[in-house]
Amino acid sequence: MRVVIVTESFPPDVNGVAHCALQTARHLVARGHAPLVVAPATAQGAGADLQAPCPVVRVPSLPLPGYPQVRVALPSRRVAAAIVEHRADIVHLASPFVLGVRGMAAAARLGVPAVAIYQTDLAGYARTYVHAGEAAAWRRIRSVHAAADRTLAPSSAALRDLEAHGVPRVSLWPRGVDTVRFRPDLRDQALRRELAPNGELIVGYVGRLAPEKQIELLAGVCGLEGVRVVVVGDGPSEPGLRQALQGAVFLGRRTGDELARIFASFDVFAHTGPFETFCQTVQEAMASGVPVVAPAAGGPLDLVAHGRTGLLVPPRDAAAVRDAVWSLAADPALRAAYGAAGRAMVEGRTWAAVGDQLIGHYADVRTARTAVAA
Repeated sequence: MRVVIVTESFPPDVNGVAHCALQTARHLVARGHAPLVVAPATAQGAGADLQAPCPVVRVPSLPLPGYPQVRVALPSRRVAAAIVEHRADIVHLASPFVLGVRGMAAAARLGVPAVAIYQTDLAGYARTYVHAGEAAAWRRIRSVHAAADRTLAPSSAALRDLEAHGVPRVSLWPRGVDTVRFRPDLRDQALRRELAPNGELIVGYVGRLAPEKQIELLAGVCGLEGVRVVVVGDGPSEPGLRQALQGAVFLGRRTGDELARIFASFDVFAHTGPFETFCQTVQEAMASGVPVVAPAAGGPLDLVAHGRTGLLVPPRDAAAVRDAVWSLAADPALRAAYGAAGRAMVEGRTWAAVGDQLIGHYADVRTARTAVAA
């Protein structure tokens, strides 16, 4: 199949949408298909795509005010032109919102079937950033996804939300994890001594440092005796978090094998954001053999088996996060058991496995279109 992936973000961006689009492109190439990526231009220029697994068309973009790491595509005819020139059999819309809306319109006009990937809780972001606009965000989501032949939700919670808000033709498609890169045997004692020189228990957070992640909920964990909080990532909330999380170590953005070594060196992984449609970092922690503390909301509900691979806590409850971490800090055997169970749980969730599921969705959509045309 000839697939055009229209994505709101693509490497060198570091986020869930970019990572999923990259893994999708890689898998399509590995299975003998022909993907083309359409994405916003980056500040790095043409050199950004030298390592891409397939051709990439960049659309002019501007940095989001107040959050320059995020770039928003400008109006452009390149999306429709790319679909035509690539002779697309299907259009894959990764977290469509700005560029994806143009991709959806172009696919509809050209008669090319489209699969939309729901990945960002825009309604939750509206609540966080403007304290309003949730209904408007859902209207936008519904209008975009209703035009797709199929919408793929990453978790059961996301699927229920989409159906409850009137989005039709929704199916479940989870995310894969690189169980070769993220694995327990990368635990690094030298790194642990560097991060926690007095032998403290290391509690890690990995992700964007942004208001919707509510990382300030880790302040109570920072106050626990014998515990060191380590924060990996960057974003607009970093200055405030450095003030709020006294004693925490901030490592900035880390990627690839270095990130995998950091993950495996944690004793506990703590995620705090209540708006995750999936939460890839939870899977990466589990693949690394690390027990997880996460909110009982959104994607983590599918990923964390409470009392077996980690602990689910009420969203936005700093005391619950602190108490969950403390219970794990006091029981090394329990941490080891949770970590081993987490690794076992994700071993079959490879990108190859979920990539083949995606190709199955593509085939279903094309078959349905053919049947209607006949």
